[in-house]
Amino acid sequence: MFQYGFMQNALMASILISILFPIVGVFLVLKRYSMMGDTLSHASFAGVAIGLILGYNPILCAFIFTALCGLSIEFLRDYYKKYAELILVILLTFSVGIGITLVSTGKAGANVNSYLFGSILTVTKSDLYIMLVLSIISIVTIYFLYNELLYITFDEEGAKVSGVKVKVINYVFALLVGATISVSLRILGILVMSSMIALPVATALQMNKGFKHTLICSILFGFIDIILGLVISYFINCAPGGTIALTSVFVLIVVIASKRVLSKA
Repeated sequence: MFQYGFMQNALMASILISILFPIVGVFLVLKRYSMMGDTLSHASFAGVAIGLILGYNPILCAFIFTALCGLSIEFLRDYYKKYAELILVILLTFSVGIGITLVSTGKAGANVNSYLFGSILTVTKSDLYIMLVLSIISIVTIYFLYNELLYITFDEEGAKVSGVKVKVINYVFALLVGATISVSLRILGILVMSSMIALPVATALQMNKGFKHTLICSILFGFIDIILGLVISYFINCAPGGTIALTSVFVLIVVIASKRVLSKA
């Protein structure tokens, strides 16, 4: 299976995604802001459409547009402090509207379905290089901002009082979410991308351990979900986004069931 070049590219992309998504997702989930991932994943649809229409790399265009949307979410939080979910609805509606309008003109000139549902056939070497660069930048940034992000995640007001530059770090984190979503477009697809932000973390939370243990388990479960889903999609000849999403739900159910069985034993 992995003797084929396209599967090797897909495998490398999947490994990057399985590491990056849980790292970003654990902060989003614990901040109770996981719907931000769903909003930005739909925002990437507009970025892809713009890239296809203008003839630029869709992944880079998706990153730029998604990053702008992420920054807008943080900016608008000051105006909708009590109704933060409204910001997500506004940007999701705006982005999907742009994407549908551009794609429906028929000028996209590419198979949009590969971006909506994911495809193991369309990951090129150039895409892989872009994904690698964005992934390295994201992981290094999270490494250096780890303590500040952790503080903000559990006590944002306390972090402000302690002198942490909360607003700046939130803007940087929004860019990281945009980068994470952009690198996963080819494999996961836009429609199920948000599942990989939340589900590996949801599975890891069943372990009832500390933050670092939860983070490590999230990466482990993310790797299992994505690689297993990728292999299944190859053998049944379907889009990997769907099989990865189903695998992540199945793994979560197995962990919950195992936990209950062990608790009764």
